[in-house]
Amino acid sequence: MRWKPNVTVAAVIERDGKFLLVEEEIDGALMLNQPAGHLERGETLVAAVAREALEETACSFTPEFLVGIYQWPDTAQDVTYMRFAFCGSAGEPAPGRALDAGIMRTLWMSRDEIFASRARHRSVYVLACVDDYLAGQRHPLGLLQHYRVVSS
Repeated sequence: MRWKPNVTVAAVIERDGKFLLVEEEIDGALMLNQPAGHLERGETLVAAVAREALEETACSFTPEFLVGIYQWPDTAQDVTYMRFAFCGSAGEPAPGRALDAGIMRTLWMSRDEIFASRARHRSVYVLACVDDYLAGQRHPLGLLQHYRVVSS
């Protein structure tokens, strides 16, 4: 059997020194994460992060830069995740739009609050993405190429 990593996307959304996170229920525990999720078949990475941010926060998200690409071998689950983290701008929550199943709420947290809550982070990259963003790590979206198969 051929090994394949799980490709995920995450939105790093900062406003006035605070970052938009989601609190989600995972195996009975409340965990913190950036709005994030899995790439779906046929989807571009940029479209995936916009969709996941909308589904998990009810806010439209416009990706502007790639913050980083993170590889995490989760040995406890024998899974490797490839996270593509994007930063950009988000609108206000759409009135009446429900959050994805399992998402309990959204919250804005400072870097210090995120650091203090690291025991509740969904992955090792929640804080890493914030720190990379704060360090000014930005890569143009043109770095990512999406090729569509054209049938003749």
